[in-house]
Amino acid sequence: MTPDSCFRIASLTKAFTSTALVMTLREHDVPLGSPAIELLPDLAPDWRADTGVTVEQILGQVSGLRESVDSTAVAALGHGPPALDEAARLVVRAGNAHEPGAHWSYYNGNYFLAGAILAALHGASYETALTEKLLEPWRLSRTGFDAPRDSVTGWDGPTELPRSDYPHARRPSGGLWSSVSDVLALGEGLLADRALLEDIRRPRTTPDDPLAYGLGWALGPSGQMYLNGRLPGYRTAMLLVPDQDYVSVLLANQQHALPALARVLSDMQQPLTGDDLARDIDRFAA
Repeated sequence: MTPDSCFRIASLTKAFTSTALVMTLREHDVPLGSPAIELLPDLAPDWRADTGVTVEQILGQVSGLRESVDSTAVAALGHGPPALDEAARLVVRAGNAHEPGAHWSYYNGNYFLAGAILAALHGASYETALTEKLLEPWRLSRTGFDAPRDSVTGWDGPTELPRSDYPHARRPSGGLWSSVSDVLALGEGLLADRALLEDIRRPRTTPDDPLAYGLGWALGPSGQMYLNGRLPGYRTAMLLVPDQDYVSVLLANQQHALPALARVLSDMQQPLTGDDLARDIDRFAA
């Protein structure tokens, strides 16, 4: 393996989706507090969710949407860009379980909507929008949705796992392949654009929520931003300490590696913050 070896990065994809969408909103002068229904008018006839739910609440996992669209339902939608629109339609058709902004809950359906909004704003598929708005400008040449020929095989203990398809409709929440070099570059890009970073790292949760959360990132006690990813055969984790201009990334092709990754990430940042985050990184719901 090298720093450019490609792994499935699972829910680290959310950091890419969130970054690209916030950048695109800024470019179009659309506030983060805009109602999502205004940006997805084609879904309006099926919209049973709260019409006031905003893009910011969707990215911040505080939308209150009813968590009824699971991986099985999404896989049944097939492949191709229309599948994402249909997944977003299922999400808003299910309505709300809570008032928007009242309660944090990690739900991949929020990111199906985020991907659909990014695609609608850019006037192309989600994949094209992510590539043209983020991957190409930031020179993330080892990041994409198709596994390169030299991608790293996933393992479950001593068992090599066959490569499986990842449904198109789930891509905004966890579909990317990437490398340590490219994921580090994403973190460095965020650190270089302070206005973008501040939009993303501001907490959208309440003191009653189980953790502080920004737009796609859990937030630590000293301003850390962290997340992890889990797919069969792969475990990934990433951490930023923005006030120290620090970013670290670990990618593994072993299904049981997350506790070890969390310990290493925590130990690396602890001299800067004094915080032990190993348990939080490991237990974060990806």
